[in-house]
Amino acid sequence: MAQEFSFDVVSKTDMQEVANAIQQAQKELAQRFDFKGSKSSIELTNDEIVLSSDDEGKLRSVKDIVESKLVKRKVSLKALDYGKVEPAVGGTVRQHAKIVQGIETEKAKAIVRTIKDAKLKVQVRVVGRNKDDLQKAISLVREQDFGIPLQFTNYRG
Repeated sequence: MAQEFSFDVVSKTDMQEVANAIQQAQKELAQRFDFKGSKSSIELTNDEIVLSSDDEGKLRSVKDIVESKLVKRKVSLKALDYGKVEPAVGGTVRQHAKIVQGIETEKAKAIVRTIKDAKLKVQVRVVGRNKDDLQKAISLVREQDFGIPLQFTNYRG
């Protein structure tokens, strides 16, 4: 029997790196002159980041600080799913950013459809007899923007 090669497509966010980035963002927020006396804050819960500030302009600045820290720690910004800006206590505004883990059914179907439309000779656990076809499948999925960070793991060749 011919040897088969395979890999898995996953979407994982390193929560330790997220926690480190949030800590750095909180330190920067406390030290920045333009936030002195402001009610701005950044909080991390189990699966979301809560940003709050005096107004939408400052909230955008808080969001920029968080995003810059995440990028420096190599956490994809596609891992964040921002909610609407909502009014909060004391005339402040708040925004929740859900941290995406895993691949939703609709996005998984889109990934499978992309691979099948390319007519590669692979099964969709992505298994194939030819390493080149697997590499083509990986580059094909990377070219598409599915709105989430994707990693390719368990490559067996």
